[in-house]
Amino acid sequence: MKFVVLSSSRGTVMKAVFESMKKGELKAECLGLVADKEDRGCVTRAKAFGVPVEIVPMTKDEPRAEYDKRVSAAIQKLAGKEKVIVTCMGWMWMLSPGFVNEWKNRIINVHPSLLPKHKGAHAHDAVMAAQDTESGMTIHLIDEGMDTGKILLQKSCPVLPNDTVEALKERVQALECLWYPKALQMIESGELKLP
Repeated sequence: MKFVVLSSSRGTVMKAVFESMKKGELKAECLGLVADKEDRGCVTRAKAFGVPVEIVPMTKDEPRAEYDKRVSAAIQKLAGKEKVIVTCMGWMWMLSPGFVNEWKNRIINVHPSLLPKHKGAHAHDAVMAAQDTESGMTIHLIDEGMDTGKILLQKSCPVLPNDTVEALKERVQALECLWYPKALQMIESGELKLP
């Protein structure tokens, strides 16, 4: 299995995936990273692992669908003739319906809650506000909705009585770093099947 990463973040989960590949635990091959800015942590980390990087900067007032066409072209450039999976690891932008349709059932995302609970950008705050006793992470396919795609894998952790949002975030991120590489390996081995 070959994949391309989409990230606009520090690249913490991506680093865990690359380390898993380096150890031979994950047999899949990363063909590159597409990021929105050169100064993102994910770009530094990808370069440190020798992974090719394509930067697709957002331009002011550019329609979402037009931007996504450029992102898709960057993925195609990295993939060449290979059929790839698009792995979102901290990609903080909603993908347009055209992009989702082009890569249908081949876009994987990790979300820091137990979906369908607490969709969107502020999941940890929502978990704390709801006084949930459990949180976790969900690896799912991206569809046209926000965090509504088919769930592939979920892992939970407790919300402790004296937790802060930051403490919960760290605990959930540890799950993401552990399970995103494992989920990719499960797809690679056929244990997890994409539609």
